[in-house]
Amino acid sequence: MALIIKSECIDVKDGICTTSCPVDCIYEGERMFYIHPEECIECGMCESICPVDAIRYDDEVTGADRAFIEINKDVFQGPDGGLVSPGGWSRGDRPFRDHPAVRDFFKRDIEEQTT
Repeated sequence: MALIIKSECIDVKDGICTTSCPVDCIYEGERMFYIHPEECIECGMCESICPVDAIRYDDEVTGADRAFIEINKDVFQGPDGGLVSPGGWSRGDRPFRDHPAVRDFFKRDIEEQTT
């Protein structure tokens, strides 16, 4: 069981989740954050603090959001197909390049972000 970040984070990127993570395994992408599946200790702190309810354990994810289980893994894959461990995120690090499915995800309206 791993924690993942779902579509609700796209174009919101509040970032409060990163302040609660004791192992800095939540990394910033261009449009959303991602949780590294091997660095995460599954404490659930990020899930409890996320203001848009985007973080879930992978076995709780249903429907179209199931794609985000693989998306959260794929963004950390190296050229050999294995997971690359960046060693912890900190504010000021350059954002990761988003997964293609996230880059192509529809843009949220400004009104939707403020409600």
